[in-house]
Amino acid sequence: MYDVMLVGTEQLMGEVIQILGEKTVVQVYEETSGIRPGEPVADTGKPLTVELGPGLLGNIYDGVQRPLPVLQGVMGDFILRGVRAPGLSRDRQWAFKPAVEEGAQARGGQILGTVQEAKNVEHRVLVPPNVTGKVTRVRSGNMKVDDIVAELDGGRKLTMKQDWPVRQPRPTKNRMMPSVPLITGQRVMDFLFPIAKGGTAAIPGGFGTGKTVSEQQLSKWCDAQVVIYIGCGERGNEMTEVLTTFPKLIDPYTGAPLMERMALIANTSNMPVAAREASVYTGMTLAEYYRDMGYNVALMADSTSRWAEAMREISSRLEEMPGEEGFPAYLSPVAGISRSP
Repeated sequence: MYDVMLVGTEQLMGEVIQILGEKTVVQVYEETSGIRPGEPVADTGKPLTVELGPGLLGNIYDGVQRPLPVLQGVMGDFILRGVRAPGLSRDRQWAFKPAVEEGAQARGGQILGTVQEAKNVEHRVLVPPNVTGKVTRVRSGNMKVDDIVAELDGGRKLTMKQDWPVRQPRPTKNRMMPSVPLITGQRVMDFLFPIAKGGTAAIPGGFGTGKTVSEQQLSKWCDAQVVIYIGCGERGNEMTEVLTTFPKLIDPYTGAPLMERMALIANTSNMPVAAREASVYTGMTLAEYYRDMGYNVALMADSTSRWAEAMREISSRLEEMPGEEGFPAYLSPVAGISRSP
C-alpha cells in the first residue's frame, strides 16, 4: 500500500499508484485543473485510512470518508476542492460504559466498552487488532471519540476511535459456512434467488433494468442489522434519490428512522476515478468493522462494473497490459461481469 500525498498549494488529496526510479506517479482524488509544475507535494506518511468508531451510522460520506453534510454546512451546496473534514465528529460526546475491569487482560477484538450509537444499535468499542495487554486504567461517562477510555501496561492508550487502512482486510480467524438465509423482504428474491447471510450475490443486467431499485429495496427491507450502501460511479440523479429518500424512511423492524442503521458512501460518476476506486474499499472497511462487533451487515455496492471501470482507467494510465475485455490483468473476471454484489 502506497502513501497518501497532498498535492499543490491547495493540498489536494491523492494516492501514490506507481514508483518508477525517482519518479512517483500520484492519482489525485479531486479535480486537478490549474495544477502547475513546481507546486509542492507533501507525503502524509500513511496509506488511505478511515476512522472507525461511534458516529458512522446515519452519516453520508464521499469515497474517501469525508462527511458530506459537514462539508455542505461549511461551504454550501457547491463543495470546492481541497477541503477536508474528519470522518468522525470531534465535538459529539458519547456515554461510554466499560466492559472490562482494571487488571483484566485485553486482546485484539475484545469488547472494551459500549455506547448507544442509535436507538436500536449498540456500538461495541473494540480493542484494536494485534493489541494485547493488561488494563491499568479504565474510564466511564460522557467522552469524545478521541478521549482516552482505557490504558494498558506499557503506556498504550486506547480511545473509541480506530484508524484502519482501507486496502488491508480486518483480520479474521476463519470463515463460517453460510447457513442462515437472508430475508430480503422481496418474496420473488427469497423464493427464486435465496441469499445466505455471509454469502454474496450479483444483480446483472443492462441499463435501466432495475438493478439500483432492487438494491434500494434490499437496503430498506432486508433483515440485516446494519446496512452499508455504496454508490460507486452512479449517476447523480440516482444517488440524489437515495440521499433524499433514505433519511425519510422508517425502519419496518424497529420503527426508528432507517438511517440510524445505515451509512451511505456517495461517489457519483462525475467524481475522479481514483475516489471511485477507493469508495468500495472504504465501504468494505466500514462493513467489516460492524461485522467484528457481531452484527449482520448488508453491504450494497452499486455498481461493481463502474468500480472495475475505474480500475481499468487507472491501469491504462500506468500502461499496464489489459486483460480480457479490457479489465486489468489482476482483476478477477467475475468482478468485471457482475453489476452489483
